[in-house]
Amino acid sequence: MENPLTRLRQAVFHVAEGGAALSARYHRARLVGVEHLRCQGPLLLVGNHGVWGYETPAFFHLLHRATGRYPLGLAERGFFKIPLVRTVLPWLGGVEGTPENALRSLADGQLVVCYPGGARETFKRSQGRYRLRWERTLGFARLAMRAGVPVVPFAGFGVDDTFFWPPDEERWCLRLAAEAKYRMPLVMGLGPLPLPVQLTFAVGEPHPPPPSGAPESRVRAFRDSVAASVRRLLLRASHV
Repeated sequence: MENPLTRLRQAVFHVAEGGAALSARYHRARLVGVEHLRCQGPLLLVGNHGVWGYETPAFFHLLHRATGRYPLGLAERGFFKIPLVRTVLPWLGGVEGTPENALRSLADGQLVVCYPGGARETFKRSQGRYRLRWERTLGFARLAMRAGVPVVPFAGFGVDDTFFWPPDEERWCLRLAAEAKYRMPLVMGLGPLPLPVQLTFAVGEPHPPPPSGAPESRVRAFRDSVAASVRRLLLRASHV
């Protein structure tokens, strides 16, 4: 007899799949640069996060439709301190973004998606729209070096236009955890719905990883190079 928890997990996943497809249709979501995506073998995608991370299901839906693969998202570690979130995220293709989990996933040949800006981009204020918050992280660059896997940059345009911030926005925040970066802004949409803006996701050419044992200066240069590609892709996506 099938475990009730397994049935619940499958039901949640199927509902989420339907919701992701609906979100993609609602936002007329597009994926350009599909030729840079492999249909098998390890793949590390790195790009920008929209407000609340709302765009992620639509993006993952498009990736699955283009490659036949279910993406695995490296989630902010702090989210796994929130009881309900840490239970449901793995059901939806999320894994705690530790170096060990990330390396294991790539070794298993997974399509891995990484948002280096993490909660700082997810819970941004209005002045942070389309601004990369990668200055404090080298994680994805070190991961690419250790795994020997190229980084495929991507950019999501429209992802910071699905909601708008109310006046006096700093007052309207919900603290999810002790750290300041987990202050979630209470943004607004079209009544109970997000604004029906179009979402465009642009994928760029892979960046070969730094050689094993590269000095930190080279790892930083690699991070900056990927960030520059994401910024160029944002500009491209805004004109597609």
